[in-house]
Amino acid sequence: MRYYSIGDLARMTGMSVKAVRFYSDSGLVPVAGRTSGGFRCYDADGLSRLKLLGTLRELGFDLPTARRVLEREVSVAEVARTHAEAIDAQLRVLRLRRSVLRAVARSGEVEMVHELAKLSEEERQRVLDDFFEEVFGGLDLEPGFESMMRSVRIELPDDPSPEQVEAWIELANLVRDEDFRASIRRMSERHQELRAEGVDMTGGERNAEVFGIAVARAREAIDAGVEAGSARSREIVREISARLAGELGAGGAEDQWAWLREFGDPRAEHYWVLIARINGWPPVPSTADERRWLLASIG
Repeated sequence: MRYYSIGDLARMTGMSVKAVRFYSDSGLVPVAGRTSGGFRCYDADGLSRLKLLGTLRELGFDLPTARRVLEREVSVAEVARTHAEAIDAQLRVLRLRRSVLRAVARSGEVEMVHELAKLSEEERQRVLDDFFEEVFGGLDLEPGFESMMRSVRIELPDDPSPEQVEAWIELANLVRDEDFRASIRRMSERHQELRAEGVDMTGGERNAEVFGIAVARAREAIDAGVEAGSARSREIVREISARLAGELGAGGAEDQWAWLREFGDPRAEHYWVLIARINGWPPVPSTADERRWLLASIG
């Protein structure tokens, strides 16, 4: 049988003599015998144990865990699976920290960003539910509309992208903003009034389609450099009104402008832009600039 000295083991494994001696002193690599001069020597089993130990340590296993593997108390596969899961958890934490730091770099607010980012799924939803209760509570709204709004869930994944974390932080700030809450509450109260008057408040694809005509024309004007509120912008609004009247009949344009004045807060649309980004839904196109342009131009 062949025997190896500490120096041999060090050369064959790439470890230092000091490391080999430490593992030997710890009982992880048993001594097979002694030379005539009293020096330790090791057999093939000791070499194999040392190689496995080196691999385990390079993979990040601590000594107690490595000892359990060497003593066959647990299998390498079992320990590797557990360790991989732990590393996955660490990576999720690190990615979240990276996302938080990027959000802090944009906002400059450290404590608030950190607190929002580490909220649990239940706590995140509570932020949204509290918003709904304030802006809808006690009002007689169209049931389908209110149910749809309240059913929205915050589905921030365990491993969110920086964009998703930033969108969540922006959304949390938006729904806690007193001015935004007051704006949505006014819309909700007006919704209740119109419903009581017999107006259909279920919305509908047709209205969205028609309003899209106004948005598209506003975008053309913006791209052409037409300033909102200018004489040219008001002329364009009159053109849009004529088009809407043709689509909806007499009074159709005025209904659309009234709707825009009462329900056209661009932040309400931005709310959905953020929800889609957080939840990984298809992107919701923003028409905030077009809405602002129209609001400033209809007089």
